[in-house]
Amino acid sequence: MLTVAVTGATGAQGWATARALLAAGHRVRALTRRPDSPAADALRDLGAEVRRADFDDRTSLKAALTGADSLFAVTTPFGTDTATEVRQGRTLVDTAADVRLEHIVFTSAAHADRGTGVPHYESKHVIEQHLRAAGVPWTVIAPAAFMDNYTGGWTLDGLREGTFDWPMPGDRPLALIPVSDIGAFAALALQRRAEFTGRRIDIASDARTPGQMAEILAAATGRPVTHREVPLTYVRTRSADLAAMFEYFTTAGLDVDVTGLRRDYPEVGWHSFTDWAVAQDWAGLL
Repeated sequence: MLTVAVTGATGAQGWATARALLAAGHRVRALTRRPDSPAADALRDLGAEVRRADFDDRTSLKAALTGADSLFAVTTPFGTDTATEVRQGRTLVDTAADVRLEHIVFTSAAHADRGTGVPHYESKHVIEQHLRAAGVPWTVIAPAAFMDNYTGGWTLDGLREGTFDWPMPGDRPLALIPVSDIGAFAALALQRRAEFTGRRIDIASDARTPGQMAEILAAATGRPVTHREVPLTYVRTRSADLAAMFEYFTTAGLDVDVTGLRRDYPEVGWHSFTDWAVAQDWAGLL
């Protein structure tokens, strides 16, 4: 039985990883800045121990990590900026090294090591490089585009009007993954440290074009849905970072070896886009 510290435990990836670890019988130490939040209470109900930790407070981080075996590390620039993400990521890695954790699994982004020019990919790559040099056994898992993003934001607004609004041509494939599969794969890497140490792995569970996604969403929602390409110029008015990401998706493409992952790690229980779509509560969302 491992004791795993999980950062971002009240967020999507941390929550999924915590659930997967608890289901496998491990102890989870959920790290959050708000241990009194409803999300933290929900983690306690699942059996996790909740500890206060702030990436900008190294003392709280050290106290929260001391005594754990391993760490699931997630960072984000959203809500702050990429410079803050890098600073906090380095602090997290350095603190984990100080308390001599046996293994760090860091979740990055697929292709972040390929010089994409996407700001929030580049920041994660900087943290990856820092992790490699920290002297702690490490694994980097790098998820593709999140399926779960399609239940909110402009995508959900469009679905209410019968369109799948996405800033890519209808015939350009995109690698996809739900957060549940990220959590399952992270838990696998944490449990099989010897196998995964020193490896960087792009992960995805499916690849679909926006046109195909619109058809799948139409079947899942029971409503007519057609793909409508959102101009990158519009995306840039919302976020230059996201515009750069979608430009990369369209030009270079986000390819991941889905077939190989499904063959080599069947225990993850990979979900296709159809699997994910039919499991959503569209009646409540739409």
